[in-house]
Amino acid sequence: MGRTAPTDRRKLLIWLIPCVSLLAAYAVPGQTVTVRHAEGLVHGFLTLKTLDGTPLADGDLIQTSRGDRVTTRLVFHFKDGSTHDETAVYSQRQRFRLITNHLVQKGPAFPQPLDMSIDGASGQVTVRYTDDGKQKVETEHIDVPPDLANGVILTLLKNVQRGAPPKTISLVAATPKPRLVKLAISTAGDEPFSTGATARKATHYVLKVELGGITGLLAPLVGKQPPDSHVWILGGEAPAFVKSEQPLYAGGPLWRIELASPVWPATRPAAPK
Repeated sequence: MGRTAPTDRRKLLIWLIPCVSLLAAYAVPGQTVTVRHAEGLVHGFLTLKTLDGTPLADGDLIQTSRGDRVTTRLVFHFKDGSTHDETAVYSQRQRFRLITNHLVQKGPAFPQPLDMSIDGASGQVTVRYTDDGKQKVETEHIDVPPDLANGVILTLLKNVQRGAPPKTISLVAATPKPRLVKLAISTAGDEPFSTGATARKATHYVLKVELGGITGLLAPLVGKQPPDSHVWILGGEAPAFVKSEQPLYAGGPLWRIELASPVWPATRPAAPK
């Protein structure tokens, strides 16, 4: 029997991955995060850059709360006209629990523009996307784990005990065929930074996608293992997000998200008389 050509082996592995990807959905649900700091009204200004510092987009984090229900929206407007717009609604009654999530990615920055909605109550995930110029819709039902974290990862990390995050959290990957994956969370210690002349330290969290089952074994062989994401959180009595390095879409590069400082014009308009 002759050898299998490398290209044929690669095609076989790529074919096997989606066939076994559902194995990841049967992982034991992770522990939900206790509400230590209730979320409220927020409007933050953000920047999105490549790791070498090239600006890509300007962003807003807008958050409101009513009772124990919080709505948070993260929007990035890219210089090339692309948009990343994600809205998550979650409850913060003793423990955080995702209610709904809606993600829209469109424009040339995203190889596969899509519109994904997650209903945390029914478990229905709907993805609308374009393939070969045709509009398509994929609908999947998942058994929603209590630790589902789409759109709320930063909130969860602000509320964990310092240096003691949950071992894993769940995430629905934003792809044309949605799938449930696990994010393994670990800490890489405290790292120094400064604001003005004040020295501070942020806890560095590392988030690794666990594909699970045969998928996890095959993914590195065909270049499908996503890169680790990194988040830095300032601890203390009022924990705060400092920066993150993460892909915004499946198969994408790591992009850096940081807080933006207001820039005022060199000359102010004259005060009204």
